[in-house]
Amino acid sequence: MQRIIFSILVLLSLCTLTAGAQKRRVQNKPFIDERRFHYGFTFGLHDQSIRLSNNGYTDPETGRQWLAQNDNHNLGFSVGVLGEWKLCRHLALRVNPSLHFGSKHISFRDTGTGDEETQDMKSSYIAVPVDLKISAPRFNNYRPYVLAGISPMYDLTAGKHTLLRTREFNTMLELGMGCDLYLPFFKLIPELKFCIGLGNVLKKDRSDLLDPTQMVFTKSIDRATTHMVVLSFYFE
Repeated sequence: MQRIIFSILVLLSLCTLTAGAQKRRVQNKPFIDERRFHYGFTFGLHDQSIRLSNNGYTDPETGRQWLAQNDNHNLGFSVGVLGEWKLCRHLALRVNPSLHFGSKHISFRDTGTGDEETQDMKSSYIAVPVDLKISAPRFNNYRPYVLAGISPMYDLTAGKHTLLRTREFNTMLELGMGCDLYLPFFKLIPELKFCIGLGNVLKKDRSDLLDPTQMVFTKSIDRATTHMVVLSFYFE
């Protein structure tokens, strides 16, 4: 583990030296990283997606078979607050309660007739990610980092009476990278993060359906996992 952390720090240090053109400059806010606790806020954009595993189910009454896919991606909006606890010079534990507003578009195609049904699956996630942040040494006004962690999420708008329905609670693995930019009056942190769903969020119990024939869409899928790509800007 120590060897892995050391390799990451060496890589990040090389990135920092390249960004700073290997020339020392006057540092903005030189003592900001000496604080034990850091606070800030964030906003950004994200792309939600859902991976569907079709099983080839054929309706015994109609003989129809449906294939589902996430055929369109829509940008969503994210906002949150940041709390960071400095563990040592290069390691920090970060908590980032956030709201993610977005949607996923799903289409169902009949393999025989080519008919299509669609669903716009809206989501409003409350997320409380806990990440370990590994930072390179600061050079001039740049300090790149990588992070990894777990993000429990709750969907406030998991809809009823829809072709597919997902569970409200989900957990995602987070992997990302970013860079602390030290400006004269505050610290700006652009970050790119990949969130990978760890569990099956497909809800098989569809007692909410008003039309029983729509159950064929749920039966046609074995598993659904959600994913997100998040571009955030932190202000500290």
